Amino acid sequence: MSCRPTARRTDFCDASPSSTSRSLANYRVAVVEDHARLAELICRSLAAIGIGADVFATVDAAWSALRVGEYSAFIVDRGLPDGDGLELVRQMRSIANHTPCLVLTSRDALRDRVDGLSAGADDYMTKPFQMDELIARLRTLMRPPEDHHAMHLEFGDVRLYPAQACLVCQDGSVKLSSAELQIMWCLFRQAGRFVHRGALHAAAWGMSDAPSPDALGLALDRLRGALLEIGSALRIADIHGDGHALRDDEPTP
Repeated sequence: MSCRPTARRTDFCDASPSSTSRSLANYRVAVVEDHARLAELICRSLAAIGIGADVFATVDAAWSALRVGEYSAFIVDRGLPDGDGLELVRQMRSIANHTPCLVLTSRDALRDRVDGLSAGADDYMTKPFQMDELIARLRTLMRPPEDHHAMHLEFGDVRLYPAQACLVCQDGSVKLSSAELQIMWCLFRQAGRFVHRGALHAAAWGMSDAPSPDALGLALDRLRGALLEIGSALRIADIHGDGHALRDDEPTP
């Protein structure tokens, strides 16, 4: 029985879990989707790899559950009975909740994808979609940095804490989304050296396509804003349009 009365909780993994299931046993996903059949199919696909799920049919129901529990990721439909699912994503980001969000929609225009990413979504898929691709993208969003045993990385006046997904500069700190964390981890590992845009894309989204052509640029803009927010002198430099690097010196006029 769910402790969240607004949710339809789905558990399909009562049998002995496989090794894959055991490694994902602590993950739970919120599926914000009012199409009952689609929601059930998503939940069954998640259960097949050992991930539990709660289903919410409205923005309000998901928001209420979010305030009393935690999830590893959100799958959010845009067309919900009480509004656009992007409102939920915006509300989450407004309270510094950076749980990965994958947005589903039947809207395929580039402007719609950009709006989703600008609202704080980490990935964006249009309907109809292949369930295997949905699960692969979701697992990418939830994966930890490759060397999760490291306590933190440091460059200039900033420390990056992968386990907490945050940047720290003196007394200031800011949480990062999954894609932002992977990008920053890649830049920190290179410690001021050039990183090609393709490598940053792979760090954030693996081998799948980015949710929009502007996804990497939008993520870098948010990271630049995060550095300013915590009062850091560190900046992300654009190197000849081909890649980026961290710089802790003053930009050349």
